[in-house]
Amino acid sequence: MGAISLYFQVHQPYRLKRYSVFQADADYFDRLGNRSAMERVARDCYLPANQALLDVCRRLGRAVKINFSITGTAMEQMEAFTPEVIESFQALAQTGSVEFLSETAFHSLAALYSPAEFKRQVRLHAAAIKRLFGPQPRVFRNSNLVYNNDIGQLAGELRFAAVLTEGWEGVLGSHSSSAVYRVPRSSAVLLLRHYRLSEDISHRFGIQSWNQWPLTAEKYAAWLHGMNGQGAGCIVGMDYETFGERWRADTGILDFLSALPEKILALGDRLCTLSDLAAGATPAGELSIPQYVSWTDQSRDLTPWLGNAMQADAMQELYRLEPAVLAGQDAQALTDWQRLTSADHFLYMNTHYFKRADLGCFSPYESPYDAYINYMGILDNLSSRLGHAR
Repeated sequence: MGAISLYFQVHQPYRLKRYSVFQADADYFDRLGNRSAMERVARDCYLPANQALLDVCRRLGRAVKINFSITGTAMEQMEAFTPEVIESFQALAQTGSVEFLSETAFHSLAALYSPAEFKRQVRLHAAAIKRLFGPQPRVFRNSNLVYNNDIGQLAGELRFAAVLTEGWEGVLGSHSSSAVYRVPRSSAVLLLRHYRLSEDISHRFGIQSWNQWPLTAEKYAAWLHGMNGQGAGCIVGMDYETFGERWRADTGILDFLSALPEKILALGDRLCTLSDLAAGATPAGELSIPQYVSWTDQSRDLTPWLGNAMQADAMQELYRLEPAVLAGQDAQALTDWQRLTSADHFLYMNTHYFKRADLGCFSPYESPYDAYINYMGILDNLSSRLGHAR
């Protein structure tokens, strides 16, 4: 019997208003645009996909196990604009078949620049998960699965049982992505996403020129079954927006989602939560990952967010404001600054990946340069509010 974990990432950033250097107001976020985006994704993905999984859970009972990671920015906007989505996730939680993971509340890369802010955001996120869905998260995944040994140690300090990252050969070497490992100098264990099997759904499902198209639930379950004996289990994870947003309903993606759990169980494999997978496996030794790895693009590193001078400059200026933000004791300024830490703002500045939907970019800007100018104008205003000279 093979152990299989299905993991879905749910995220929506706070998109920014077009902000001129001549503006002086502190209203940075595009409320109408954010509402429109959330309502669209709720209609196309969250509500139908949640209903499909709820039907599966009711039909198959506790044999079904599903893992979700929902960012704080997504939860806040669901509560504000589409409370029915929160209710649908709560209905899933009440089945006892769902585990909610921990991450940074603002989908940030704070771990790279400020361990203190990283911990603040993780605690904020854990409190939101507990308030809305009940259990305290036990497994941590960083934004975009960005990870190295230092992040693993931070997760251990926060008492997480396990950390999830990318099972990429560039950091694995001869190690298997199906095994569980010890994190160096940490009590946490390391779980690894099988990126090829994950991207067969997220990146290739609807491509008719793909040599495995059409991908049926039966075929995919057989692929997962073929992983038996290669380690503790197989983790398949992707953006939840894959189901109905990236791949529209007419591709059959929602039918695939509905059928997959039953097809997996029919082959004698079991579905499990990530915490169950971590607890039930004997670690296959220690896995040291000193360099940064992520789940984005073929580079699997930090290039999507920090690959050019604009991105590096914006990130440095953002975190240079942190002491002034904290010293100012202005709750709204702190919230604004934290929303500006979302990694999406920096992806929009990437000249190589701009508007590549396969990377989940979906930029609202005309160009990466527009994204940079707009973002820096907002940082200038925030700096002025704080009385901080750049």
